[in-house]
Amino acid sequence: MKALTSFLVLVSLFVGASGASAQVPSGPHARTALIAETRGASPGGRVWVAVTQDLDAGWHTYWRNPGDAGEAPSLTWTLPEGWRAGEIVWPTPRRLPLGPIMNYGYEGRVVMPVPLDIPASARLGETAHLALNVDYLICSSVCVPETAKLALDLPVVAAPAPSDAVSGALISKALAAAPKAAGLTARFQRTAQGLTLDIVGPPLAGISAADAYFYPFSGTLIDQAKPQAVEQGPKGLTLSLAGGSDFAKAPTPAQAAGVLVVDGKAYDIDASPGAPPAGASGLGAPAAAHRSSSGVFVAMAFAFLGGLILNLMPCVFPILSLKAAALAGHAGQTSRPRAQALAFLGGVVASFLALAGALMAARAAGAAVGWGFQLQSPVIVAALTLIMLGAALNLSGLFEIGTSLQGLGSELAAREGLTGSIFTGVLAVVVAAPCTAPFMGPALGFALTQTWPAALAVFLALGLGFAAPFTVVALSPALIRALPRPGAWMDMFRKALAFPMYAAAAWLAWVLAQQSGSEGLARLLAAAIMLSLAAWTFGLFQQRRILGRPSRVAVSVTALALVGALAIAFAVPFPAPTAGQSASEASGLASKPWSPTAVADLRAQGRPVLVNFTAAWCVTCQVNERVVFSNPAVARAMSQTGVVYLVADWTNRDGDIAKALESEGRIGVPLYLLYDAKGDAPRVLPQLLTPDLVVHALEAAAQPAPEAAPPHGLASRLAPGPRAG
Repeated sequence: MKALTSFLVLVSLFVGASGASAQVPSGPHARTALIAETRGASPGGRVWVAVTQDLDAGWHTYWRNPGDAGEAPSLTWTLPEGWRAGEIVWPTPRRLPLGPIMNYGYEGRVVMPVPLDIPASARLGETAHLALNVDYLICSSVCVPETAKLALDLPVVAAPAPSDAVSGALISKALAAAPKAAGLTARFQRTAQGLTLDIVGPPLAGISAADAYFYPFSGTLIDQAKPQAVEQGPKGLTLSLAGGSDFAKAPTPAQAAGVLVVDGKAYDIDASPGAPPAGASGLGAPAAAHRSSSGVFVAMAFAFLGGLILNLMPCVFPILSLKAAALAGHAGQTSRPRAQALAFLGGVVASFLALAGALMAARAAGAAVGWGFQLQSPVIVAALTLIMLGAALNLSGLFEIGTSLQGLGSELAAREGLTGSIFTGVLAVVVAAPCTAPFMGPALGFALTQTWPAALAVFLALGLGFAAPFTVVALSPALIRALPRPGAWMDMFRKALAFPMYAAAAWLAWVLAQQSGSEGLARLLAAAIMLSLAAWTFGLFQQRRILGRPSRVAVSVTALALVGALAIAFAVPFPAPTAGQSASEASGLASKPWSPTAVADLRAQGRPVLVNFTAAWCVTCQVNERVVFSNPAVARAMSQTGVVYLVADWTNRDGDIAKALESEGRIGVPLYLLYDAKGDAPRVLPQLLTPDLVVHALEAAAQPAPEAAPPHGLASRLAPGPRAG
């Protein structure tokens, strides 16, 4: 067997195959491998090897100092006699905040180089067997300890050992990107609050220090969860670091060592106690406000434009019925439309801000939720279904509430319909929120990485854009006067506008069926019948009262039917989601369920992949399903190109899908990612698709790579900004 192994190694050297990488063990959440920079080792020399890990989306491992929680990976080597393994060259970490704690670690692809020293006694022609156990902790919402057992065979060859084109490039890149000692002078001083770390040197002169951050090697040196204040000087910078809970009684440390990340580069820092070197401070805090505010203003502009376009999305069509009826009812007037426009604007803006606040609070508490999260609750879907049905019955004339076409409660028509206008704005936002219009997705994804004031400003712009068309029309006397005068046609127009509301109720009922199965749908239909009975008897009561013959029986039946509807719908929880349901079933395309592991495995095989992030409550998603993914040309292109179709169904809450969306800078669906066969970063397709666009994209993605792709998976893109976990 040993002779056969040696023969295969020699063959690999001749044909140019890698031969310098181990088989990739696939753990539940990471694929780990051992690779070598060269295809052999020379006696008395040094060879670089590396542990590589491709982590599932939403999962992370830890740095040498894991922070407030976690555990650093450990390597246990079994090497031939005389061989020695050095220390890990740790890649630059990133911050992984989780609630009140701060962790340090890695996401996506991790490459950890290690030097191996070969004894001079190593014999040419022999094959060295390297064995390694990698024990690591990998975390998402939960933490899982995993062990990877790796092995690598390296032939002992005369110097220089032949380089491995793929693995060598990967290790060289990791070594080049690792933190370096760059001739910096560092001193630290103890203060009442913690430490000040002063660093000067040519690499820091004139740089942008706004994003400077110090990662300590010791987990007890500072309070890692506290922010680090930065002051810039002409030759360097000063960091103010908060002390931990035991700081007051702990002795002054002998050194402050760690990694400084600033202006996109990483430096090894080993500071000793002493007075700050000249030039470390004096220019004040770096001015990052201009760059940040510029980004916020751009996001606000995108959000406003997305809000305008949101009025054209299918989600909002039912609410257009209420808007159109309101405008038609006030043709020829000026004061009432203006007041109702401002009330509608207030309802829209307040609702967007309330939804944004709830979303941000839930995410800050660690919940993996995104835009449209309210429709992931069967209770809310059922409530909206009954509200839409009630509005439709009102527009159909089954009963009246005051004189307003917008009221849906006993007093919603009060104060000349202003309350009805506010309620219409609220209802429009709740129903429209599941849609993410063009320009809207990136703006909201950016907003959730900012401070609360900046994020709320972006959502405010979204609300203003959404309310702008109706508000502008209602505030324009010329446009109002152009509308036809109220008359007999109004009754027919009003009843015709009821049908989009019926359609909205039917759509929401279908969504509930996807979430809770036939049992949940049966309960909702029973509640809808009781609500219709209540509306009919209430209408009878109104008619008899007009004739001077009010009926207490009708009132009693109305009350009982209304209570019955609410009891049937909400007295007990809705059933759990039905297994095997998919929001993409209507497309007819052969699909597989999405998972981070499925994507990583297919990409490692060099297969092109189309991922459809969808949900039953996303009307835009369903339009694309029926117009594009049910198109025979798309199905034919999918088959001919060999693209694997994965569906990430977000109808019910799924933390992995929420994190995957976040990693792409999005917080809602639809999202379409197309991974090509070359191993490039995924292409993001538009939210509104056409069959021709998808066919051309599939054909381009299936083009083969010009050369062999790197083994063990492909580099994952990091999510923008720090993420919890």
